Amino acid sequence: MSAAPASLRARAESEAARFPPLLARAERLAGSVILGEHGRRRAGLGDDFWQYRPLQEGDQRRMIDWRRSARSDAQFVREREWQIAQSVMLWVDSAASMRFASAPDLPEKADRAALLALAASVLLLRGGERVGLTGAALPPRRGEAQILRLARSLGDAAAEDYGAPETRGMLPHSRALFVSDFLGDPEPVRAALTKAADRGVQGVLYQVLDPAEEAFPYRGRAIFESIGGTLAHETLKAADLRDRYLDRLARRKAELAALCDATGWRYGCHHTSESAQSALLWLFGAIEGGGRAR
Repeated sequence: MSAAPASLRARAESEAARFPPLLARAERLAGSVILGEHGRRRAGLGDDFWQYRPLQEGDQRRMIDWRRSARSDAQFVREREWQIAQSVMLWVDSAASMRFASAPDLPEKADRAALLALAASVLLLRGGERVGLTGAALPPRRGEAQILRLARSLGDAAAEDYGAPETRGMLPHSRALFVSDFLGDPEPVRAALTKAADRGVQGVLYQVLDPAEEAFPYRGRAIFESIGGTLAHETLKAADLRDRYLDRLARRKAELAALCDATGWRYGCHHTSESAQSALLWLFGAIEGGGRAR
């Protein structure tokens, strides 16, 4: 009788050992933020029928619509509009450009992005939200188990130099959070936010940058190379590039802010040298509808 619990515990500990640092830090960060009344405890769009969807891991049996399920080999859940309105979909850039840190005492952009997204998810899930990832890998669910699934998924790394937002799986009238440095091609970002707006999805576009990417402190001979190694540029006078670079960065940030204004999203920018706690406070308020672009 004791073998099964011991085996289950061993598997759980083995699984948890894959991602304790990120999860533990996210839990501490979320715990440091004292919030008032939060969570989606309101009715949302209403209690009208929205759609049937297949039963997912984590769903309770009482949620099954047996009449609809009887017409198929699969089991289906009946979703209402308020359930859709309580869903928050995440896209966190895991491309190579996010693995940049200009100094040993600074976190990589990918690490800070994953930390903030996971800490925000902890707050949302404990407030009664359903949180998931865009795409088909992790549909929105409630509960503590979803935090573990998110921690596992947010640890993945992609090979491409720059990421593009994933829009599959975004539920109509839900909310979304996109976190990236947004230094790649802006057209996929424009297409993603346009598609989201067409589906009634509102959200937050959160740009995470290393302080060196804002200051461009380079002088003399320098070789600029993408983290993935596919792009490189050598110059003998790096300082001569500074004004042009800063102008392009300012235009990119203004473009992102204008895109958010046009689609009803919020834009925020965070530097990895800044406090993660203050970033989480702003981010959570923006997701909940109380933040302002900065």
